[in-house]
Amino acid sequence: MDNFDLHNHSTASDGLLSPTQLIQLAARTGVDAIALTDHDTTAGLEEAQDAARAAGIAFVPGVEISVSWGSTTLHIVGLNVDRGSEVLARGLDSIRDGRFGRAQRIAAELERLGMPGTLEGALALAGSEAKLSRTHFARHLVRAGHVKDAQAAFDKYLAQGKPAYVAHRWATLENAVSWIRAAGGIAVIAHPGRYDLKPMMRHEMLREFRELGGAAIEVVTGSHRPEEYATWQRVALEHGFLASRGADYHGPGESACEPGTLPALHASLTPVWSQWAH
Repeated sequence: MDNFDLHNHSTASDGLLSPTQLIQLAARTGVDAIALTDHDTTAGLEEAQDAARAAGIAFVPGVEISVSWGSTTLHIVGLNVDRGSEVLARGLDSIRDGRFGRAQRIAAELERLGMPGTLEGALALAGSEAKLSRTHFARHLVRAGHVKDAQAAFDKYLAQGKPAYVAHRWATLENAVSWIRAAGGIAVIAHPGRYDLKPMMRHEMLREFRELGGAAIEVVTGSHRPEEYATWQRVALEHGFLASRGADYHGPGESACEPGTLPALHASLTPVWSQWAH
């Protein structure tokens, strides 16, 4: 059992497939074990667990926590977490409480740019205020004909430094790691190659993460270019991190690859799943 895919999203946050549909897709692509890691929520885990049991796939309950580290937003994945953890639940509640206020500010900026009605459109796609994210705004902008695809929405309007970007204070790195550990999980830095950090700051972030109890980084991920895998392999080895692998799958047409289709981790790395899969 070695085809582990440990970063995926469902309609419980900003994915396009329900938890059941995600698991069924993973079964078709040959996944041995899959994690559901929705943004700041564990709401889809029970359904995904049931679907994985029916499909004969090992299931890893997870979450992806939004973190503010200085002016940079990081994403910290928690793997093999106890979804019943009160500490984790309270922490995630505190993050979701701020999502709608941020969304209102994003909508105001988009309206100022000549695109009214984006809050209503994004909310209809999200299904609830607590799930509302930039991804839902991006999808609405595509549907409304303002941009050709979701990536273009980020590139033109929603990414940091663009006219409709709204800064927000998420959890601290210490918060995220402590909540994951309190839930019995392993903390992983998601797609470290995506963060715009100079080498010195990147080193400091990795050092702080390790000192707080963080254990792993994603090396092979759909959010890294294939030529980046070797870089993060080296970083994992240099810092003594376990290595994770995951598609960061959000849905058809929006993701670089489907669950379970990424290359294997390099043999020099210690997989994060070695901590629980025997």
